[in-house]
Amino acid sequence: MKDFPHVRRETDRHGRVRYYYRKGDGPRIALPDPSAPDFAERYAAAAAAEPKPKRRPAPAVLRVEKGTLGWLCQAYLNSVEFQMLNKDTQRHRRGLLEEAMREPIAPGSDRTFAEIPIDQLTYKALRVLRDRKAKFPNAANNRMKCLGYAFKWGMDAEPDIVTRNPIRDVPKLKVRKGGHHSWTIEEVEQFERRHPVGTKARLAMALLLYTGQRRSDVVRFGPPMVRDGWLYFTQWKNRERNPVDMAIPILPALKEVIDATPVVGSQTWLVTHRGEPYTAKGFGIRFRNWCDQAGLRHCSAHGLRKAIAARLAELGCSDHEIMAITGHRSLAEVQRYTEGARRKVMAEAVAFRLRRQ
Repeated sequence: MKDFPHVRRETDRHGRVRYYYRKGDGPRIALPDPSAPDFAERYAAAAAAEPKPKRRPAPAVLRVEKGTLGWLCQAYLNSVEFQMLNKDTQRHRRGLLEEAMREPIAPGSDRTFAEIPIDQLTYKALRVLRDRKAKFPNAANNRMKCLGYAFKWGMDAEPDIVTRNPIRDVPKLKVRKGGHHSWTIEEVEQFERRHPVGTKARLAMALLLYTGQRRSDVVRFGPPMVRDGWLYFTQWKNRERNPVDMAIPILPALKEVIDATPVVGSQTWLVTHRGEPYTAKGFGIRFRNWCDQAGLRHCSAHGLRKAIAARLAELGCSDHEIMAITGHRSLAEVQRYTEGARRKVMAEAVAFRLRRQ
């Protein structure tokens, strides 16, 4: 509409046409049909109500002396090696390092860990930095892991100043085993009863369940990746550092759900109500809502990936066969998912032998 810029038209899943005002990534403001007598007035009000975009604060800069822990972290964040990481990894590591550097060396102290000279950084001080996150062991371990990356880079780039990696001396905190809940067959069936074939929720479930992939891959699946009944793609995780090329057959049960879902995108099968592909985070939130609607508040998208690996183990698939489906690089990762299933298979084998005695 040339006379009314930033007016968008969309058709919902019930076939109803709706209009709204949206400039760039701003808010969506509902409008009546352009033929309505008050359309121009409503349009003017929507344009006038448009909020000014908020400026994102610039990344924090650690202003510290050379040779301090803060200097090392800042130098690492500015390094070529760091810039070559994918943007998500950069954002994650930067946040963890800057948060750690802002930690006071003692309660109420004005001095932070950023100001400690590297040659005065003791084992005890590093344990304090780790234990500040003791309530969240994974977060504590990730904090130390990122500091380890900085020290490893420093030993190569600044060997006269960074002579060792003291993070290696700090043990990891123990993390409770189990992680994400692994779906049971009954829970999958409960989800499917609430979300029948033809719904977006059921399509999401089928893509996760019958491919065994992460949500960051599932949101990208679509017709361009299909050749001769197979899905060909490169896993999104570690795509720049250590890419994993995948080929997975589209099982009949998955094809049936895709064909029966009326609203699918031309590039990706999963799309938002605006017809746009989901982000991995946005899809995770949406799937969380679908689980809640089915009364499965303890279930998540990641738990399906764990469930399919365990199910393949129960069926007698080898670790390498499972890796061909899930795309895991190391046996340790697969075995972490399948340990319980393999134990169950072995127990059944023992019970069978005992019954024959």
